[in-house]
Amino acid sequence: MRQLPLDIQLADYALFETYFDGANASVVHALRESLLDGSTGPGNQLIWLWGTPESGKSHLLQALVAAAADLQLRSMWLPFDGIDLGPAMLEGMGGLDLICIDDVQVVAGQAEWERALFRLFEDSMQQGVKLVITANAAPNAVGFQLPDLISRMNWGTTFRLQALSDEDSVQALQKRAAWRGLELPAETARYLLSRVHRSPGTLFALLDKLDKEALVAQRRLTVPFVKSVLDT
Repeated sequence: MRQLPLDIQLADYALFETYFDGANASVVHALRESLLDGSTGPGNQLIWLWGTPESGKSHLLQALVAAAADLQLRSMWLPFDGIDLGPAMLEGMGGLDLICIDDVQVVAGQAEWERALFRLFEDSMQQGVKLVITANAAPNAVGFQLPDLISRMNWGTTFRLQALSDEDSVQALQKRAAWRGLELPAETARYLLSRVHRSPGTLFALLDKLDKEALVAQRRLTVPFVKSVLDT
């Protein structure tokens, strides 16, 4: 795990290489390109990424920060759903190249936070800092009350993440398994989809468990082996 300020850590798996883009390929491409685009202005400096829970928003933000580090860019990932700090945390970030704010809807409607976000936007635009923000809705529907903040958030480029289809989920599981050095047959992946809740978080957590069980038992991820683990 890579250590960040404020004791925030990036997940080891949260890389562009482990994200199955599928219908979101254009979004992934835009995020990658944003690191190389040195032009300024709201349309180039602000990206708003929204989607349903477990649509991959946090994975992509962490992947962006990891990729920024590879390019020697100074960046920070701030997951608002889980940070127990006040809006003052957004001050003094002008020395960064990239700021990624996750789940901004958590502070929508809170006056002090909204004023702090507005100041962060203004400072970032002036200093050439890139902002990538995720939420569960588009900028004008996330619940902001400060008109100037709503206006500024709509100046950037907005993308919506599409949910994974069942076949996408199979390929996403196989991609994550391959990154962990596992071979996950499509038949086994489809069996998992038929047995457990299909949210990506649940599936990937189960894959981690299967990885450990397979290592201990020295078994491959066949349907009978997976069934035996699920039935215990």
